[in-house]
Formats: sequence, C-alpha cells, structure tokens
Amino acid sequence: MTVRRLLALPLLGLLLSGCGIRATQVPTDFGAAPSRVPCSLPGPDLSAQSARGVPVQVFLLCGASLVAVDRAVRVPEGTPDARRRVIVAQGLLDQLAASPSAAERSAGYTTYVQGGLSVRGPGPKDPEDALRLSTPPSRLASYALAQLVCTLSDSAATEGDGSVILGGPDTGLLHRYACTADVRDRPGNAVPPSSTVVGR
Repeated sequence: MTVRRLLALPLLGLLLSGCGIRATQVPTDFGAAPSRVPCSLPGPDLSAQSARGVPVQVFLLCGASLVAVDRAVRVPEGTPDARRRVIVAQGLLDQLAASPSAAERSAGYTTYVQGGLSVRGPGPKDPEDALRLSTPPSRLASYALAQLVCTLSDSAATEGDGSVILGGPDTGLLHRYACTADVRDRPGNAVPPSSTVVGR
C-alpha cells in the first residue's frame, strides 16, 4: 500500500500542475472598481417628494452642463395664482442656493447661486408674468444666471414657454431670457439670449 501511494504522488502532481490557470503576458490589473457614474443619481422618491410639497425641478451644474434635479416646494392650499407664482419662484431660488445633497456632490453636482437671493412679483407697470430679483440679473455670474433662467423658465412660476421675464429690484428695465440647448450645454460660455420687455 505504501509503495502504491509513493508511485501515485508524481502522477497526482502532474495532473494538478495542468489544471490551473495558465500564465499570461497580458496585464490583468484593471485598477479599482468604477465609482458612481458622474451626473447619475438614483430615481426620485415621488411619494416622499409629494409629502414635502409640490414636485419641481432645478438645474444644477454637473460636468460643465446644466442637469435637472428633482426638488419640492411648499405652497399653501388656496393660494391665489399671482401669489403662487412668487412662492414657487422663491422656493426654486432657495433650492438652487442650497448645498447639493451628499449623493449629488459625490456624483459631481454643484451650484453657483448664492444664498440670500429673493424674488417678488411685478411692479405696477410691469407685465403680470414678470419677476423682480433682489440682485439685478446682469450682476449674476454666468453660471448662476443660466441656472436661474433654465429653472424658472420651465416652472409654474412662468408661462411655460421656455422663457422668463426678469428684472432687478427697482423699476429698471426688464428682459425676457430664454433657456436654450446651448445654454444648458455650455452655461459658462453661452449667455441666455434676452430681449428688452416693454411695461404695460
């Protein structure tokens, strides 16, 4: 029995040496596992958003482009339409100025809109869909203006035609700004196209 075992050992070694993975000259070090895809976020929790208020979208900067992100704004029931527009607009400004969530930051999202920016409705001679900011639009950074224009122009705060009428805090000129594909793709270089609006 001992002799048979001794004879079987070389044969067993030969069989084991042929069943492993062959060596290769091709590098197999692919680095660490890929991280979260930039600008990719999990789907929104619609039920949680509804509990927090009216679902809205704001445009944040990610990868040098503007990307829509889901948010919520509280609007008291029974609010008149004119007042509702201002409440929604202010809620959008507040959401833009808030720091992105941890998940958004890890995915590359950021904002250039500063805190403390406020909005009110039209003055006595302004068009009824105008919004006046506490800081004149011309004084905003290009990224911040693009974020504001694209967020407000596609919200319940405006007429929903892809544009928004904005002005400063005084009775100065109003301008109608449009959010174009070029602005969304290159907010740092493409200024939102605008035209002067005549008061009523």
